[in-house]
Amino acid sequence: MAIDGCGLVCKYILIIFNIIFAVVGFAFLGLGLWLRFSGSTRGIFEIDQLSSSTFVIGVTVLIVLGSVMLFVVAFGDYGACNEKKCALQVFSVLIFFLAIAEIVVGALAYSNSHEVGRRLGEFYVSLYTIYVNSQDPAIGVTLTFIHNSLHCCGMTGVSLIELVKQTCPKPDGFMEHIVMSNCPLTIVNVFESRAPLVMGIFVGTGALLTVAMICSGVLSSQIRRLSSSPQYIILSTNTPSLAAPQLYPQPYPQHVTNSINSFPDQDPVVFTPLPTINLPLAQA
Repeated sequence: MAIDGCGLVCKYILIIFNIIFAVVGFAFLGLGLWLRFSGSTRGIFEIDQLSSSTFVIGVTVLIVLGSVMLFVVAFGDYGACNEKKCALQVFSVLIFFLAIAEIVVGALAYSNSHEVGRRLGEFYVSLYTIYVNSQDPAIGVTLTFIHNSLHCCGMTGVSLIELVKQTCPKPDGFMEHIVMSNCPLTIVNVFESRAPLVMGIFVGTGALLTVAMICSGVLSSQIRRLSSSPQYIILSTNTPSLAAPQLYPQPYPQHVTNSINSFPDQDPVVFTPLPTINLPLAQA
């Protein structure tokens, strides 16, 4: 189905958006599944007393969020690439709810910044403890990412006694060779001091989801318009599949002449040629 203009632009925007969304969704789901079923962390989920811990809740959120993102991507990519109106409509509804959830979560995180920061600090402490006991490489990569993003080092920040200093970033000055900011306190302070920025990230993500929803609606409306408009085949005298009408009587074959001569009192039947018409095609 040939679409053009805004529909074509929206189609490629949706494809790029869904590719990025799929990469993030796979990352969240992969990390969550690793933390859930890794030999060093599986035991945490088997202890009833820890079922409400920050670590268990965080891993569950990663798995659920990654799964939902991939579910949304499946409808978005299928609808955009194959120009399927129903898939795009389902994608728009899912994106609408995700955008609302992003804005609500951002507002709640902003209003409860201290509590959210404390919970994230507890999640870091759980990762730190598990890595010290198991030396799990996946958790080590996660700690390295956190340390480099926040420029902090472990639970103490003191390089001489820190147990995970191999995952810490390079010191910026002479004093940081001795002591660096510890991560639990840094996480709480960063989240409290940058709560407006965090809310802006959530709201910005919601705005991007809204743009994707608008593009999906534009593409869906163009597909609906093209599918509802009738299409024709124009038949003319130059169409090779049609024989040109006979304007003058032609000599009859011998067997027809004999048949006519056998009934001399009966007038011959002459068929008038049909005019050229336009035939509508059946909609695909």
